[in-house]
Amino acid sequence: MRIVTWNINSLRLRLKLLERLGEELRPDIVCLQETKVPDELFPDEAVRALGYVHIQHRGMKSYNGVAILSRVPLTPLDGTPDWCARSDCRHIAASFALGGASVELHNFYVPAGGDVPDPEANPKFAHKLAFVDEATSWFTGRPSRRTILVGDLNIAPLEQDVWSHRQLLDVVSHTPPETTRLQAWLACGFVDAMRHFVPPDEKLYTWWSYRNRDWKASNRGRRLDHVWVTPDLAASLQNMTVLRDARDWPTTSDHVPVAMDFSA
Repeated sequence: MRIVTWNINSLRLRLKLLERLGEELRPDIVCLQETKVPDELFPDEAVRALGYVHIQHRGMKSYNGVAILSRVPLTPLDGTPDWCARSDCRHIAASFALGGASVELHNFYVPAGGDVPDPEANPKFAHKLAFVDEATSWFTGRPSRRTILVGDLNIAPLEQDVWSHRQLLDVVSHTPPETTRLQAWLACGFVDAMRHFVPPDEKLYTWWSYRNRDWKASNRGRRLDHVWVTPDLAASLQNMTVLRDARDWPTTSDHVPVAMDFSA
């Protein structure tokens, strides 16, 4: 079973890249963030033509949006919160069968938080912190079993998740108020599956800014995209792929896909 998470930064604009993703990684399930398409305009037919016949999506015009595209049957997970009472399409969840038993899959797009790391001066940053706090509280109150959480969490929590820990300590995505909160969310019942394969003392990035003229040469990246699993699924982790080459695809996203392989 291969699950891919990718902030595609507009599904309709990059539909051909979704096709290329399928050719490169052959995923069973694709979790997309920042689809930027309202539900009534979601390209269901085109997505099904790529082999993802089971589709769940939650979207709005121009902003946010999440989707789960699957070759295997999905069951929608009802009763998830309206985070921060905003109805802004940042979370979608479903269950599917893995190894003869059901697994919950949560796909998140956490708010970016703006540019100023001060919740008093910047409402976007305050929203981000509140969102993570709410998510931590909700998952703390749930059974910690057979769950996978993926998505663009918009926080690089570890020193080696950014190109310069010292220079980014005051930059949104790596500030202590964010990183401590993300670590608390992780600790409420999850294992960092990406760091299962790449030790915490090694650099690991999934995002490179459009502002970098030569992103590969400068390599000023951050790990904003994540895959977490509950401890009972850790033994089923088989392999991870960060598709760095996707950063050079034409008109691509500034995020690259991350694939996680599970034993069936």
